[in-house]
Amino acid sequence: MPLTDTDLSDLTLWRRQLHAMPEVSGAEHETAAEVVRFLEKTEPDVIVTGLGGTGVAAVFSGHEPGPTVLFRCELDALPIAEISDLPYRSRIAGKGHMCGHDGHMATLAALALAFQRKRPARGRVVLLFQPAEENGAGAAAVLADAKFKPLTPDFSFALHNMPGIALGTSWIKDGPANCASAGLTIRLTGKTAHASMPETGISPAPAIAALIPAFAALAKGTLEDGDLTLATVTHVAIGEAAFGIAPGDGEIWVTLRTVSDDQMAALKDKAERMARGAAEAHGLAVSFSYHDQFGHCRNDPQAANIIRRAIAAEDLPFEEGKAFRASEDFGRFGTVSKSAMFFLGAGEKHPALHNPDYDFPDALIGIGSRIFLRIASDVLG
Repeated sequence: MPLTDTDLSDLTLWRRQLHAMPEVSGAEHETAAEVVRFLEKTEPDVIVTGLGGTGVAAVFSGHEPGPTVLFRCELDALPIAEISDLPYRSRIAGKGHMCGHDGHMATLAALALAFQRKRPARGRVVLLFQPAEENGAGAAAVLADAKFKPLTPDFSFALHNMPGIALGTSWIKDGPANCASAGLTIRLTGKTAHASMPETGISPAPAIAALIPAFAALAKGTLEDGDLTLATVTHVAIGEAAFGIAPGDGEIWVTLRTVSDDQMAALKDKAERMARGAAEAHGLAVSFSYHDQFGHCRNDPQAANIIRRAIAAEDLPFEEGKAFRASEDFGRFGTVSKSAMFFLGAGEKHPALHNPDYDFPDALIGIGSRIFLRIASDVLG
């Protein structure tokens, strides 16, 4: 069920249409509607909407019973202003598809075209267009949605384009692929005072000054030894922007990062104990909140080998890859299925992900869809 040059040209135009209309995590309403419009033309057996918020799934059923294979892409863009002279650049101020999710959607759309022409021999293919990947909320919301239960897969697969790797070369590895991470906001509350009499107040500044190097000192280990720990201070705020007021409250934002979910639980506990200790030492109240929480992403060896065999069968370049510090919420699908993600090279000198001049290489639509279609053929016939 090969795609034609006309298919790939049409998919490129559609990808660029999506690129021009970016929507951020949880607000992908027009993007989801456009995906549904495209999928309806490919006549899937079922289209499920509103999954985990704005998610969309298309189901293509085979002629005989068999396993369910899920392929997943992402709907959301980023709150990053695009710097580009492209004719299809973002039309939405301050937002852009700076991670390539537009290209990932076009890759799954290619599968819909192929399965319109020829259903799998057995089992089912589920094409999932997932919301809110960038803030780590989307996969968990999809899995918690009652509408997902009938779609529960036996295998789940995904790809992510990756600048820094030769164009079209795939990387994959068994085990850890992406780190767990969590954004921790620590709020410290004391008492404001007149700036001429700071001793009559309780300032959070000394506690924050102590915590910044303490968090940096938590860094240890490497991805390679499976024991990486990072606590990166990303934002600090104290008091009001005024010269007459000694501050009485403050915040410190820290991104916590580990290789595994178990390590993350331990790091959260350690970070909170450190903050409580600093607060107590300086007479402050303290509270915590968590944001952008990502579980670890680990490739099941059987699923990873299915990807390896598909790449080899398509005679495409391949290397055994490495894990990445960045997080990816696809890992949550590993809690319900055998799952694996591979990385598809966007070019060694291509602008990095989340850069304001990034754009998805259209050549990857055909390459990625070939690999996914081969996986479907190998597993489902």
